[in-house]
Order: sequence, then structure tokens, then C-alpha cells
Amino acid sequence: MNFYVTTPIYYVNDQPHIGHAYTTVAADVLARYHRMRGRDVYFQTGTDEHGQKVQSAAEERGLDPKGHADMMVENFKTLWTKLDISHDAFIRTTDADHTKVVRELLQRLWDEKQIVKRTYSGWYCTPDERFWMEKDLVEGCCPDCGREVEKIEEDNYFFLMSEYQDRLTEHIQKNPGYILPETRRNEVLGFLKNQPLGDLCISRPKTRLAWGVTLPFDEDFVTYVWFDALLNYYSGAQYLAPAEFKKTNGDLAPWPATHHLIGKDILTTHAVYWSTMLMALEIPLPENIFAHGWWTVEGRKMSKSLGNVVEPAGVAEKYGVDAFRYFLLREVPFGLDGDFSEDALVNRINTELANDLGNLQSRVLKMVAKYCKSEVPEPEETEEEMKALAEGILDALEGHLEVLQFQRALDEIWKLVSFVNKYIDTNAPWALAKDPAKAGRLRTVLYSSTEALRFLALYLHPFMPGSTVKLWRTLGQGEDLREISLDKEARWGRLKPGTGLLDEGPLFPRIDTGKKERERAKFEPKRATEKAIGEMRQKLSGKEGKDMEEKAADNLISIDGLTKVEIKTGKVLKAEAVEGSNKLIRLEVDTGEPRQIVAGIGNAYRPEDLEGKTIVVVTNLKPAKLMGIESQGMLLAATGPDGEPSVLMPDREVPPGSKIK
Repeated sequence: MNFYVTTPIYYVNDQPHIGHAYTTVAADVLARYHRMRGRDVYFQTGTDEHGQKVQSAAEERGLDPKGHADMMVENFKTLWTKLDISHDAFIRTTDADHTKVVRELLQRLWDEKQIVKRTYSGWYCTPDERFWMEKDLVEGCCPDCGREVEKIEEDNYFFLMSEYQDRLTEHIQKNPGYILPETRRNEVLGFLKNQPLGDLCISRPKTRLAWGVTLPFDEDFVTYVWFDALLNYYSGAQYLAPAEFKKTNGDLAPWPATHHLIGKDILTTHAVYWSTMLMALEIPLPENIFAHGWWTVEGRKMSKSLGNVVEPAGVAEKYGVDAFRYFLLREVPFGLDGDFSEDALVNRINTELANDLGNLQSRVLKMVAKYCKSEVPEPEETEEEMKALAEGILDALEGHLEVLQFQRALDEIWKLVSFVNKYIDTNAPWALAKDPAKAGRLRTVLYSSTEALRFLALYLHPFMPGSTVKLWRTLGQGEDLREISLDKEARWGRLKPGTGLLDEGPLFPRIDTGKKERERAKFEPKRATEKAIGEMRQKLSGKEGKDMEEKAADNLISIDGLTKVEIKTGKVLKAEAVEGSNKLIRLEVDTGEPRQIVAGIGNAYRPEDLEGKTIVVVTNLKPAKLMGIESQGMLLAATGPDGEPSVLMPDREVPPGSKIK
């Protein structure tokens, strides 16, 4: 089976950030998983090196564009090495072979009269390298980036994209999995159905932009950067993919791509431009285009001016590569927006990696060392329930990863982690070891727990390759985990009794969250502390203390008062700004039943940031109307130090409608 996954090719005008890491780690997980299923995998990433932005960035640094690109591309290559990315090919749009393919395909479209020359007048956004019609502008600025545009009139070449509107619409409707998630599919269909599709300007005159692929039929023009860049998915598959692909999968192999992974900001260029280009060239379309969400940082959009851009290499260095990879795909469903904070990352590390998984590995190895001299014991019987759970995860993974539900895939794996931790607590090997008559039961418990660790190493390897190789080694497994066949090894009982185990220390050491607070306390003057204590004692002993006691008593409620308030979790299905209001947002929330809530949180949150999130809701309030819209409950939020609301959200997935007790 042929499996081809791509990331976008990343622009070399700036440094890589968390969004680049997110897409690439996701693609790497898919590539590693499908290799372990025995499939012919081709994983391509790379850099986009032509266009106005690169030319401008090079000029600012006093470099020629190619010299600038050569320098910047190393940042991406270094980061992919750091993040343990297993790509098969790294394409650069300055590659001579790529340029050759681009020119050949442009010539084919020209010969088939799919490209025409026209005089064009429009508003041009240099940062986005895109023309806009006057009706598209927002207060005279680019509707995408909000920056100023300039009026340009010039001759250019146009790809007749408008001729493919109906054909593309039909393809998307007939193939529900072509664009995912469904919200993005509906977005593209709405775009295609509600307005005529224009033709695409695919050239720039060299008098304005010299840095690009020269058109084969007019030496005075270079091709539009997006037309050049999108062709990388096809060109790279032709000249970078191993020869074996074509031998086993046909002349075009590894094309068509199985998955194009992209950010939602470039959905139109891929779903519309790229699709129609392929239709015109009579090249098969990819199987899927998946547009994931954006990352904010502690609820705020990343920007250099705010100084909150997350630098992936630094985070990986500080907290560990595998912990960072795990967090990216565990924290938020792939496709929705996510929020990054170091506190959330540390919480995932301490609760799930150190406490759940790391502690499980540590306690199993120590018990086998203590009771079986660090050798896998011979079990007395097979634990059928654990066996069924462990083996059944493989089919569940296939289903979830087919539609890129990384979070649910990890949920399935964590069911085994939780099961084995509870199994050990219930069976208490330390107690079994005290009774010679229960030696057989002890061996079964220890074998089953160790065999479960072997399954966890197999299933988690695509997500956390470095840590699982270490786990695999501690279990005495000599084979290279990267070459293992899941179909062969994900079978209960393949761990051989008598195998020697190693203890190389914890997989994920717990992070001391109180360290900073303790360090601050060390330098706090003792006199200031004593003074504060003395002042408080004085207040409490006098009239002020009595007033405080009376006020506190007035604020106390009985348990009966508390039970009258019904608080549940709710999943936000849809969110939108209330027209005419600066801060009201209307939310459709599943709290076990659908309800509508209106909340004044628009100063702190964008509607799209809330969709898919689980919030906490008071569900038995009398309905109230805000700006004429009925609100059937109230979400709970705290006021942050900046005065803005911070919506309360559980730190892990819980079903909608769960009661808060």
C-alpha cells in the first residue's frame, strides 16, 4: 500500500515557530505509524524560497535571495533533526529539478490554452503576494493581513481557474473526506457556491519581481509564488521519491498524496487553486487535504510585538522532545485551535507522562527485579481481559489515524495505561509475594504488566520515538523498534519468559513546579514576613477582626444552598460574535442537551478559539435575554490580573453534561 504525506513547504522569510512544528510532528506520527504497518511510506517536507517576501527579507539582510534562502533553510533542517522528524525528502523550490517540472507543467497549460494573457488592474498586497478586488478590501486594506495595499495595473498571465468551479464543487460533494475537518469542507463549499470563481493571476513581471521561476513562454515574467510552491507536492514525488515506489506502485507513484497537512490559513490556496490546477493538468487529485487550527499562547495570538512567539527548539530543549511532541497532539483535537502555555505542558508531563506512564514503567521494573531477579517470569495463565484490550487498540488506532484524530488515538492507548495501573493496585504483587501458595499468580501479574509495557512501547513509538526506544530497550528487546511490524508484534504473549530487563531510570522525570516559589521564598527578608504576621494578628484581635468575622459569616452558605446550583461541563459546538456588540459571543453548547449561551468574553476570546473547547456551565439559571438573544445558562470564568475574563476549562477531556461536584 502506498502512503504519501506532506507538510506545507515553509516560507524562508522568518524563523520556524510552533505552527511549523505542529504540522510536521503530526505528519511524522502518520509516517512512522504507517511504516510500522508495513506500508510504502513517502514523507515530504521542505521550504518555499521564491517570491516578494523572500526577496524583501534578503534585501533587508543585505543578501541575494538565494544566499538568504540557503541560510534560513538550515533553521528548518536543524529543527526537524531536533524534533526527531523522519522525513524521506526535503524539497526546496530552488532545486533545479523542481524548477524544471514547474516550467514543463506551465508550458503544458499554455499549449492547451489554459493560460491567457490579459491587462489587469487591481489592489496588490505585497506581504501576501496577492491581488484583491476593491469589494474584497476591508477599510482599504488587505482582508487577510490587514495591511495596506497598492493599486497596480499591468499585463499578466491568468490560469483559467473559473472553468473548474462546478467540477471542483461536485468532487468535494462526492468525496466527503477530500477536505477535513468537516467545518473546513463546508467553508470551501460555501465559498464555491456563493460567488463566481475568478481566474488566477499566475505571473509577476520581472520589472517588479525578479526572484522566481521564469515562465517558459515569456522570459519577461516569473511565475506567481503559490503556483510554483503548490507544484512541489507533485514535483518532489517525481524526482525525490525512492525508485522502488514506481516499481511497485506505478509511474506516478508515490502520487497521489494521501494527506496534505496544512494550516487553516492556506486552505483556499490548497482546496481551490491546487485542486483546479491538477484538474487542468489531468493529474489525479490528492486523497485528502486536512486544515488544522492555529495555536495561541495563553489565550493571545502569537506576535513578535507581544514577545510571545513559541520557539519550538527551546521548548523541546527545556522539557524534552517527546514531551513536546506528545503535548502538541494530546492537548487539542487536530483541526481545532489550541492554546499553548508552559503550565499546561508541565501538567501533561507530570500527570500523564511522569505519573501515569513513567510510574507504571518504574514500578513494574522494580517489582520484576525484586521478585524475579529482573527476568520476565513464566505466567501461570493468560489475562484475557488485558489481552483483548491490548490487541484491540491496533484496530482503534487505524480508525482514528485514518481521519487524523491523534488525540483519540492517544486516548485509546491511555486506556491500557490506566487499566494496568489499576490492575497492579488491585492484584497487589507485594502482597502475593508474601504467600508462597500464590507464586503462580504473582508470576502472571508481573508477566502481564511487563507485556503491557511492550504494547505501550509499540503503540506510542510514532508519537514519542526516543522515549519508546528506551522503553523497548529496558524490556530486553533487541530488535530496532523503528523496523518493527505492528501487525506481527501487537499480539499477546510475544514477550519471552526469561528475558532480562534493565532499569535505566525514569522515562519522564517529574518537573518540580514549586521550585521557583521556593527560590523566591529563600530571598524574602525574614523581617518582612514577621511584620506581616504581626499586622495580621493585630487586625484579628481588634474591632477590624470582628468586622471581618461578621462579614465572612454573612458570605457563608449552607450545603443546601450549594446543591441548588447545577453546574455541568459543556462542549462548544459553535461560537459567533453578536452583531452590534463589542464583547458578546453567542455559543451553542452541548451540556448533555443543546443550549444557547450568551457571554461577555469577546474582549478576551475570538469565537473560533472557543469552538471544540469544553467549558463549565451553570445550567439551571432562568433564561435571560442579552441584546435580544436568549441565554440559557452561564459559563464560569475568572478575572485575570489584566481584568479580562479567563474561561474555566477542565484540564482533560470529560464528556459533555458531566456534573461538577
